[in-house]
Amino acid sequence: MKISTRGRYSLRMMIDLAQHYNEGYIALKDISKRQNISKKYLEQIIPFLNRSKLLITNRGHMGGYQLSKHPSEITVKDILLSAEGSLTPVSCMDNIPNQCENYENCITLPVYEGLYEVIINYLKGITLLDIINNHPSTCEYYI
Repeated sequence: MKISTRGRYSLRMMIDLAQHYNEGYIALKDISKRQNISKKYLEQIIPFLNRSKLLITNRGHMGGYQLSKHPSEITVKDILLSAEGSLTPVSCMDNIPNQCENYENCITLPVYEGLYEVIINYLKGITLLDIINNHPSTCEYYI
């Protein structure tokens, strides 16, 4: 499994919003500047985060973005699932029930299911608050 640029940048954007959680709505240009990510790219990420109800958007003067929940309630799993769509290590696991023609006889599937369980449990155990508490607030994140 490989996390895409969209997944990495989504996490960086959400970390930035967590670092500025008590400052109200944050302009995209400010996030862009601090994270060194183009504003255009961040604009492409926002629909995924909005669809997952991870952001609150305010348009107009003094508009911007903020987290929909406290940083302690948003996990890395939430963010990466929003951005990536799936975190399964093999494509046959994307459908429930599994539609693979070899599903019944696949001796490797348990390996991938175990890997998926480890990945999900790890990522759901890390919140945005955990990340910002483990690093100085002046740290720039390059994930």
